[in-house]
Amino acid sequence: MDIEKGESMRLFKYRTTNVNRMGYSFILPNLIVMLILITYPVFRGLYISLFNTNLINKWKFVGFNNYTDVLFNSEFYSSVWITLKFTFFVVLGHFIIGFILSHILNKNIKGITLFRAILIMPWLIPESVLAMVFKWLFNPVYGLVNHLLMKLSIISEPLSWLGDGKYAFFIAVMVCIWKGFPMIMMMILAGLQSIPKTLYEAGQIDGASNWQKFIYITIPSIKHILATALILDTVWWFKHYTIVWVLTQGGPGSATSLISIDIYKTNFEYFKFGKGSATAILVFFICFAIGKIYERVFKANED
Repeated sequence: MDIEKGESMRLFKYRTTNVNRMGYSFILPNLIVMLILITYPVFRGLYISLFNTNLINKWKFVGFNNYTDVLFNSEFYSSVWITLKFTFFVVLGHFIIGFILSHILNKNIKGITLFRAILIMPWLIPESVLAMVFKWLFNPVYGLVNHLLMKLSIISEPLSWLGDGKYAFFIAVMVCIWKGFPMIMMMILAGLQSIPKTLYEAGQIDGASNWQKFIYITIPSIKHILATALILDTVWWFKHYTIVWVLTQGGPGSATSLISIDIYKTNFEYFKFGKGSATAILVFFICFAIGKIYERVFKANED
């Protein structure tokens, strides 16, 4: 009996070892890609932020001076504030439109598949192409928007939409909402389709109204999906760059000067790579803090 028991243990260990090796072999390619594309750039940026450098032949160690320069510069806080406002309105727009359209798409309507395909299209268009299209639409000389508004006698002369701070921020937000709402819409739709219909039938039997079903059945059932979508969307648009850069390049003045655009200008227009890297590291910690705040808020609500 002892011999059989020992043999069984060896066989169990052999199989466990093989399974573990197979598991490690599956995750190894992804681990290598993450180390190259995510971990290395972060540590490389951290290293550069400690130097006054041109990345070629000038590497003067300055410690944390780049960080103090950034943190004692009011323009940094101005850019963070503009970025927070931009992120808030874009994410809010995504969730309002995403909620409304996902509920429509969740209904059994004839031709709904075509409707879904049309609505997902903004997400499929490259950001730079999308921004160029809207830049043309809002062009003060030959833009379609000015042409239509003048035809309808809403305006008497062409407006410089992207050259006026009053309109530029609003237009940048609207374009980014249009670009990003399909992702939130599809995530909410996936959550809605995972809710068992029996819950709504039970609510119907208990006499619950549509609003009560939404509050007490729909929201709790997709709460985890909403939390994930909120964190991903917030961090994604907080560090957004492409669309706003193509539309306004951060202008006019500082009306659309997002923190990502400031980092680009610091690095590639002023060639202050150390200061730019320090700002990027600070943005990394801001995004990390936003994720932690959301995590605590949702965890507190669960408790």
